[in-house]
Amino acid sequence: MKASIHFLLKIFIGFLCLGFIAYAQTNTDSKKIQAVLETTAGKITLDLFPEVAPKAVENFVTHINNGYYNGTIFHRTIRKFMIQGGDPTGSGKGGESIWGEDFEDEIVKGYAFDKAGVLAMANAGPNTNGSQFFITTTRTPHLNGLHTIFGEISKENKQESFKTLRKIEYSPTNSQDKPIKEQKIIKAYIIQ
Repeated sequence: MKASIHFLLKIFIGFLCLGFIAYAQTNTDSKKIQAVLETTAGKITLDLFPEVAPKAVENFVTHINNGYYNGTIFHRTIRKFMIQGGDPTGSGKGGESIWGEDFEDEIVKGYAFDKAGVLAMANAGPNTNGSQFFITTTRTPHLNGLHTIFGEISKENKQESFKTLRKIEYSPTNSQDKPIKEQKIIKAYIIQ
């Protein structure tokens, strides 16, 4: 009798644990936020990291939802480095955060510029984040600790996104690394 109670208790605890695991996975999945940049070169789909850089993600998502990036260009593209956008003036000197002032860096250990497709805030030095962002086109470890990483190219649409990234990266540029033919974000939107 005692053995069967222990056996039933173990089964009950096992099911309880499975329930918690299933809930945790569902809860984590519900926090997934993706941004899509429809550009003149194609689509780039990005997975955002709100648990890593909440302010950067809030800023980016709010700007997207407000149409802030629609019609803007990638004003700086450097082969085997990155593409940069998010400046409504297209000069590389404009743009502001949703708070109307710069916001602090959110540098988190374990998140590094260790591959192509990393999404990060562009800045003019520590704690000067506004609206500009960049996507790496290769490993850039020299940027570790200097820029807030808040996303990456989505694994779900990786092929299409990297094809678009490469088209923008390899577009001919002038001496200031600005594409000669505008590489434009036609429309940006969020998928949750």
